[in-house]
Amino acid sequence: MENSSRRKFLGLCLGGVAAAATGAVIYPVYQYLAPQAGSSSEKKVVIPEKDVPEGEAKFFEFAGASAVLIRTRQGGLIALSAVCTHLGCIVQWEKNKQEFLCPCHGGLYTAEGTVISGPPPKPLAKLPFTVENGNITIG
Repeated sequence: MENSSRRKFLGLCLGGVAAAATGAVIYPVYQYLAPQAGSSSEKKVVIPEKDVPEGEAKFFEFAGASAVLIRTRQGGLIALSAVCTHLGCIVQWEKNKQEFLCPCHGGLYTAEGTVISGPPPKPLAKLPFTVENGNITIG
């Protein structure tokens, strides 16, 4: 009689461990595949024009990723993804050269996001923006 109750107890413990292990595997997969509530792609970012002086870049987060707004020395505005198209590193603004440098593998981009040299396979993604009443709205 004692052996059967021990077997039941060990069977319940083994079942509990199996259930916990299954949950530990399934939960992260579900979180990865399930859509996020309140998608951040619908949000817009507003930056005052005065925050982006000529020749400078302003980095910000847009749709869950790093982005950058540049005012060229000619006064034009450009909004780009700041994620390198090679391996996803965040590019850095080289103010003196007016270029982007990817610190991971040395990829170079123009201020417009075009690849100059290095391993990036395509240009930085352009982001839509509008300028109204002294504010730049990205998205």
